[in-house]
Amino acid sequence: MLEAAWLVDGSSRRILAVNAGAAALLGLSAEQWQGQGVEALASSPEDVMFWMEAAQDRQAHLLSDTVMRHADGRMLWVTRRISFVADAAMPGNGCWLVSVRDQTLQRQAEEEREALVAELQATLESTADGILVVDLAGRMRSFNRRFASLWGIPQDLLRERNDEAVQTWMRRSVVDGAAYVARLSAIQDAALLQSSDVISLLDGRVLERVSLPQFSRGRPIGRVYSFRDLSEKLAASQRIEELAHSDMLTGLPNRRALAERIDYAQAMAKRESAPFALLNVDLDRFKQINDTLGHSYGDRVLREVAERLKACLREVDMVARLGADEFALLIHQADARGAENAARRVQEAMARPFCFDTLSFTVTCSTGIALFPGDGATADELMSSAEQAMHWVKESGRSAFHFHQPRKDVDLLSRMRLDHAMRQALQEGQFRLHYQPQINLASGQVIGAEALIRWRDPLRGEISPAEFIPVAEESGFIVAIGEWVLHQAVEQAARWLRQGWRMPVAVNVSALQFQQSQFADTVAHALRASGLPPGLLELELTESILLRDAEEALRRLQSLAALGVCMSIDDFGTGYSSLGYLKRFPIQRLKIDRSFVKALPSDASDAGIVNAIIQMGQALRLHVIAEGVETEAQRDFLLRAGCDEFQGYLYAPALGPQEFEERVWRRGNPSSPGGGMRLMGGLLI
Repeated sequence: MLEAAWLVDGSSRRILAVNAGAAALLGLSAEQWQGQGVEALASSPEDVMFWMEAAQDRQAHLLSDTVMRHADGRMLWVTRRISFVADAAMPGNGCWLVSVRDQTLQRQAEEEREALVAELQATLESTADGILVVDLAGRMRSFNRRFASLWGIPQDLLRERNDEAVQTWMRRSVVDGAAYVARLSAIQDAALLQSSDVISLLDGRVLERVSLPQFSRGRPIGRVYSFRDLSEKLAASQRIEELAHSDMLTGLPNRRALAERIDYAQAMAKRESAPFALLNVDLDRFKQINDTLGHSYGDRVLREVAERLKACLREVDMVARLGADEFALLIHQADARGAENAARRVQEAMARPFCFDTLSFTVTCSTGIALFPGDGATADELMSSAEQAMHWVKESGRSAFHFHQPRKDVDLLSRMRLDHAMRQALQEGQFRLHYQPQINLASGQVIGAEALIRWRDPLRGEISPAEFIPVAEESGFIVAIGEWVLHQAVEQAARWLRQGWRMPVAVNVSALQFQQSQFADTVAHALRASGLPPGLLELELTESILLRDAEEALRRLQSLAALGVCMSIDDFGTGYSSLGYLKRFPIQRLKIDRSFVKALPSDASDAGIVNAIIQMGQALRLHVIAEGVETEAQRDFLLRAGCDEFQGYLYAPALGPQEFEERVWRRGNPSSPGGGMRLMGGLLI
C-alpha cells in the first residue's frame, strides 16, 4: 500500500504488522510498533470511542481527519480510515486495517491560503476606496464594505448575491442612467481596457470610477473597479477657486477676478464697438476709523461700503475690492457721460452717514475714472490709469472724482531707471558736493557755505538735482543720499578746520530723513567721526517738517539743539508754518526762498513778502538769509530791508572744494584764512 497502514488483531487489539509507509510517517521502526496495544494509535477522543465500540461491533468503521504524533513530538494532520477485514479461513476472526494519509503539507497550504485570503480581505476593507471585482461576464466575485457604503446598496441585496438587482440599484442611483449603462457595457466588452470616469449621483455626490483588467497567469480573468468619493475634494477646490477670486471680508470679487472680467469686457467692446469705464474708489482717511474705533468697526464700514457700491450699479456691472479700503467699479457700455453718472451715484451713496450702534459718522471717497480704450489697452493699464486719477483727487483735496489725464511729462519707466541709476551712483561714488558761499550783506565777507549735491552720470552726463531729488524723495532713497551728504559735508568742514579755515557748512535735510528715529544719532556720529565742533554744522529743514507732527518735531529739534548744531528753516514762505510752533522751535535762521527774490525789487508783492519775513525774523531774533540773489539791485534791496545774509550767483555759484578755497580765501579774503567771521546763534564762527 502506498499509504501508511497498520494491521490490528481483532481480538487482542494489538498491532500485528506495520508497513514501511507507517514507519516513515511516525518515525518508528516496524519492530517498535509490533505488539503495541491499540492505545498507541488512539491519539484523540474519537479514536478511543471507536475502539471501545469496535469491541462489540465489527461492522464499525471510521473515516475522519485527525492528528497523530511523530516520534520527535511533531503533530501531523492526517486522514485516517479504519475498517474490519475478516479471515476467510477462520470465520469470526480477522483484523482491523488502519490506513493513514498524511495531510500535513496540504493543511499547511490551506492555512496559508486562508491567511492570505483573510489578509487580502482585510486590505480591501481597510482601503478608503470602494472595490468591486467581477469576472469576464460581469458577475460579482468580491467587494468590500466601502463599495456598498458609497453606493448605499441594501444588505439584503448583497447577501443574495443578486448581480442584476445590484446593477439595477447602481443604475438608478446615477443622474444619467442611460449614459452609465452604455459606458459600463463598453468597458465590459473590452477586456484589456483601462478607464477612469466621473459619475454624478442623484444625492449630489460625485464618484470617481477607475477600471483595470484583472490578470491571472498572463490572461484576463475579470475586472477590478475602484470607486472614490470626490465630493469633498471638489467642494474644497471650488472653495479655493472662490477664495482666489473673491474677497473674504466683503464677498466681492477681488483684483484677480476684476482683471479677468476686464479682459472679457475688452473682448466684448472690440467686437461690439462699445466702450466701458473703470472706476477706482478709495476711502478718505479710513485709517482714522481703524485707529480710533478699532478694526472691527473698520470691517463693518468696509462691508457697508461694499453694499452701497453694489446698489449704485446695474446687474451687468461689477464692483470689486482691490485691497484695504480700495474698490473698483467696472461699468459696461459706458462712455464719459455714463462713467460720470456712475461716479456721482457713488459720491451720493457715500455722502449718507454711517450709523453703527450709537455712533454716526461720514466716510467720503476719492474716485478715479479710466475709459477703454483711451486710457489703457490691458487690464493692468486701465487699473493703473484709474488709480493715478484717484491719487490726483487725493492730492487735490479728496471727496471728488476725476478722469484720467495722461501726463506726457512723466515717464514712469524713466523714473524707475533714474531711481536705479541713483542707487548705483551712490555705490560707485558718482555723487560729489559743491559749496555755495554765504555772504554777510553788511560786510561782504563769506560767513558760511551751503553743501549742494551734484551728479555726473557716465552715460547721461550732468543730471540736475531738480530731476533726481524728487525721485529720491518718492522712493525713500533720499534718506541714504542725505546721510552721505551729511558725512561728506561734515568731513569737508573738519578738513578745512584742520587747515586753519573755520567755515560753517549748511546741509539740507529732507522731511523723510528728519523723520528717521535715529536721525539725531546719525548727526552725532558724523560729528564725532570727523571731530568737527557742532557749531560749525547747520541743518536746513523744510517747512513740511512742521506740518506733520509738530510735537514730535519739537522733541527731535531739541535733541539736535542739545548737540550744539545750528538749525534753519529752508525755503521759508513757501509752506504753511505755524508761527506759534516756529516761536518754540530752537531755530537760528530763516532762509527766504528764491521765488520771492527773483522779481525784486520791481514786484511789489514779492517786496512786501520779503519785508514781512525779514521783520518777522527780527521779531523772533532770527538771522535771515536770502537765496538766489543774482543782481546788485536785489542785494541792495535786501540790505535796505535789513536782511542779514545772502547767497547766489551774484557772488558765486556752487563750487567744488578746491574752487571754493580759491574763490573765497585766495582771492576773496587774502588777509587771513577764516577772517571776518561773525556771530551766529551766540556762537563765534
